[in-house]
Amino acid sequence: MMLELKVVSAGYGGVNVIHDVDLVISEGEIVTLVGNNGAGKSTLVKTISGLTPVRSGTIGFAGQQIGGWSTAARMRAGIVHVPEGRQIFSGFTISDNLELGGYLRARTADDADAQRNEIGRLFPMLRDRMSALAGNLSGGQQQMLAIGRGLMSGPKLLMLDEPSLGLAPRVVSEIFDLIAKLRDRGLAILLSEQNARLSLAIADRGYVIENGRVVLSGSGQDLLRSKEVADRYLGVGATLQDQSVERRTRLAERLQELLRS
Repeated sequence: MMLELKVVSAGYGGVNVIHDVDLVISEGEIVTLVGNNGAGKSTLVKTISGLTPVRSGTIGFAGQQIGGWSTAARMRAGIVHVPEGRQIFSGFTISDNLELGGYLRARTADDADAQRNEIGRLFPMLRDRMSALAGNLSGGQQQMLAIGRGLMSGPKLLMLDEPSLGLAPRVVSEIFDLIAKLRDRGLAILLSEQNARLSLAIADRGYVIENGRVVLSGSGQDLLRSKEVADRYLGVGATLQDQSVERRTRLAERLQELLRS
């Protein structure tokens, strides 16, 4: 088991936002969190990364209890959080942003170069524009940079918070295809995503979050077929993307074709 949460509660000030959450992620598995804005998805991700303190329950990672660890210690252990809104350093170059992503990783210069080259293979756009300022990139390119920066530290668990936010449908499809490829390389991925249809299409398993509690869980395909999930999360309001239901369905079907090829 890569990650295991047992009855975890956390929040801000005097208020709990997530309540008694149980969650597990195995190596080489995509787990997606489904829920509306304010359901507690981002808070749960921040709790795992150490940005929000655990009030009760336990967090186990790679055989160790990490509930009291700092965010930096969790990053060194292999937990990487790519936050909502990308939060790249817009005044720095692509190369600088990638270098900052790996600063906590103990390595040689050759190791750093090899990791940067690997990011370049995953993202040819980044490889060809290493000296460009990150602030001059499109939204999709910035999201790719944010993911690449996270990968520079060599994570065991990659957590992506709303990676499709504000992106065009074509770019969203590219991002989700990349996420699936990273899973196929053995990386564990936790995906917090408003676009429930596409995230469940690539997920091994999913958890439905409401009011900070897990109310439903199962395989990605089972949740896609669930009438309860469809009624609540797969309709017009289930995604922040400005797309019709028919368009999103075509994207999900295309993505599944790519994954099978």
